[in-house]
Amino acid sequence: MNIIEKYNFGRIKISGESYSSDLIVFPDEIKKKWWRKEGHSLCIEDLVELEGKQIDVLVVGTGAQNKMKVPTDVIQELNRKDIAVIVKKSSKAVEEYNKLVKENKKVAAALHLTC
Repeated sequence: MNIIEKYNFGRIKISGESYSSDLIVFPDEIKKKWWRKEGHSLCIEDLVELEGKQIDVLVVGTGAQNKMKVPTDVIQELNRKDIAVIVKKSSKAVEEYNKLVKENKKVAAALHLTC
């Protein structure tokens, strides 16, 4: 089970391994070097990694300074797929993801690590 041990601007440590690029964290897998089509705006196409995954909640980390935007239509599309969406600055998103993992929720976190 992937627990996020530490996050600070541009770096994250998960289950003993450090990363320095945006990523999507699942309880049993990490999608490294996650890149978005429009940089600081999340598109539904940016979340193809969720296809076939059994998750109930997606926690989106919008960066240390909350720069990444999550349009309403993306949230609505995920909700139509029965995926709840929680959007927070990345530091708070990390806390939320860990809390939900410890509650045995089916959760993923899509995290922007910098701005």
